[in-house]
Amino acid sequence: MTPPGGRRPGRSLVVRCAAVLTVSGPPVRNGWIEVARGRIIAVGCGRPRVPCIDLGDAVALPGLVNAHTHLEFSDLRRPLDTTGGLPEWIRRIVALRRARPTGADGAAGVARAVAAGLAESIAEGVTSVGEIATTLAPAVVDALAAGRPRVRVFRESLGLAAPTAAAIATVHRDLDRLAERGLAVGLSPHAPYSVSGSLGARLAELSAARRLPIAMHVAESRAEAELIAAGAGPFRDLLDQLGAWPAAAPRLLSAADWISLLARGPRGLVIHGTWLDGDRAAWSRLARHRARLALVICPRTTLALGGRLPPLHDLRAAGVRMAIGTDSRASNPDLSVRAECSTLVDAGLVSPEESLAMATVHGARAIGFDRVGSLTAGRRADVVFVRPAGRAADPVAAALDPSSPVVAVLRGGRLVAGSLPA
Repeated sequence: MTPPGGRRPGRSLVVRCAAVLTVSGPPVRNGWIEVARGRIIAVGCGRPRVPCIDLGDAVALPGLVNAHTHLEFSDLRRPLDTTGGLPEWIRRIVALRRARPTGADGAAGVARAVAAGLAESIAEGVTSVGEIATTLAPAVVDALAAGRPRVRVFRESLGLAAPTAAAIATVHRDLDRLAERGLAVGLSPHAPYSVSGSLGARLAELSAARRLPIAMHVAESRAEAELIAAGAGPFRDLLDQLGAWPAAAPRLLSAADWISLLARGPRGLVIHGTWLDGDRAAWSRLARHRARLALVICPRTTLALGGRLPPLHDLRAAGVRMAIGTDSRASNPDLSVRAECSTLVDAGLVSPEESLAMATVHGARAIGFDRVGSLTAGRRADVVFVRPAGRAADPVAAALDPSSPVVAVLRGGRLVAGSLPA
């Protein structure tokens, strides 16, 4: 990486480019952005009055936000087989985890995968990540803390039995340990088919008490609703085979009930929501709690595992805030947020401008990073400069094209990827 030439510590950095996508307003063509002390000082158009770095036809946009991912699988060269839908894919995930070495060697492997995922993310222009963490060995925490993107670590919990006092104490200790390393934290009951209502209630109480965001996979599969309604189906078969179904039938909650629990915290993330439109109660509660909740969509994963995308037009009409995630390399070929945005735009579900908002300001708010997500004065200077690959007249479409190379990435005003000329 090459630091911007001619800058003295404390002085501002001014970069001129073809367009600045503020997200808070229309693109500023022939624009410039000024950064100092880690924050955005000003955005303007025309030639700035002070010396600047001129990037020509490049486009500036806010640092991208991956609101939902599982970085532990970032070492996979290709996604796992998705044949058979979500239950069969989860069976393969469990087999993958069980095949890992135990102890320090296994933790080191996960740490390397996490580090690779964070490096891939920052190179793609992702400056904020909402990570679901199942393994929190010291080596993994070190990798999360050392990454260049800012990370919100959602501590995952699973269990169909009632939680013990010791289990909840462990959750507290994990959250404290992560916070001591300077990481933002959150909670994540895994899914309605893997978390009992009693455990979910305790985690929702903890989210409210500690003022932490809470995230959960909800309405991912029709098999989920079958398990909740009748205690049967592909998920019941899977849980029996894994030895995860307790002797006493667990109290399972519907998608609607989970949405109400998630709304108890300061921020709640409903992940995927592929089949929410088939549950009127869940749909209604998501709209009712739209001030606190966001739906996080991972388009390519959802298509691979569910064969469809949620009805975004209806969700938008209901006022539901939507954000973008990549899930993981176990279900996705890469961690490109721009490729996720393009999938939605190509499907005709959102405009380029709407997908950009999902991947920036909406995602930032969803995971509790309120000071990033737009290029406006006073915000933290998370900025990505992209060189359009084609001749698209629309700078938003050009910036979101996955083939448009990333020139440079600033996080908090500091160059963390790419280079800027002297």
